Amino acid sequence: MIGSAKSSLCTVTASVVLYNTPESQLRRLLDSALKSSLRLTVYLVDNSPVPARHPYLDNPQVIYIRANRNNGYGAGHNIAMRRILNSSEFHFVLNPDIYFDPFELQKMVEFMAENPTVGQLMPKVVYPDGALQYLCKLLPSPLDLLSRRFSTVPLRWSGRRAAGQFDLRFTNYDRVMEVPYLSGCFMLFRTSALQQIGLFDERFFMYPEDIDITRRMHAEYRTVFFPHATVVHDHARESYKSTRALWVHLYNMAKYFNKWGWIWDPEREKVNRATLQQFESVANRPPGDTASD
Repeated sequence: MIGSAKSSLCTVTASVVLYNTPESQLRRLLDSALKSSLRLTVYLVDNSPVPARHPYLDNPQVIYIRANRNNGYGAGHNIAMRRILNSSEFHFVLNPDIYFDPFELQKMVEFMAENPTVGQLMPKVVYPDGALQYLCKLLPSPLDLLSRRFSTVPLRWSGRRAAGQFDLRFTNYDRVMEVPYLSGCFMLFRTSALQQIGLFDERFFMYPEDIDITRRMHAEYRTVFFPHATVVHDHARESYKSTRALWVHLYNMAKYFNKWGWIWDPEREKVNRATLQQFESVANRPPGDTASD
């Protein structure tokens, strides 16, 4: 009850970037979010060529922002986050293809409120059929991404893929753990931490902005996977279906490696090594034990 009271007093916001988003999809997300007991305001940033016209835009908890142009996913969220940095304690970054039980948001905010060293959190993410999505990852090298994207790349080129290390699937995703790369489909940020490390890098139109911001946050705060809350991600994996989306992905990943390093990235190796070492100390802990969380 103490945690519930604490979370209900927090000022919490969320942002969703729209681009020709189906009304049914957005309604499903808003139904999930607005039924929460949190004092939540949702910012809808519309990057679509034609502005949205939906009845729920009149809801006082929903603030609709029409973007002047489509500058990308991270840039869209930045429009909302610049508005709330000095007024909100916690901010959710949500994909429109997400939905969940409203109580799941409260559990995440309670954890963040009780753990001030945590700057960013991602819950357990599952497919609509309940299958787990492996979205906790090490910082990628070019070979890591190529071996995941193209099945013809020999496994020996990326031993981490063969060992299930890159997406940490060997952990069973059954405990709180610190992760340097959390998926952008669902992020919870401490806004004071965002003030320190900065917002999404707008050089990335789409895809690596989540790697970049988690990496920067991880350098200053704990970036954690929180398995005690679950959301559903109806993931379409567009870059696997569309040639144009694939090229957007590859082009922006090249920008990411230009920023952080292709082969030579000593910070990447240091962070990944430390991430894997944390499991040596918790190998014998029961899955439900969160004593050091």
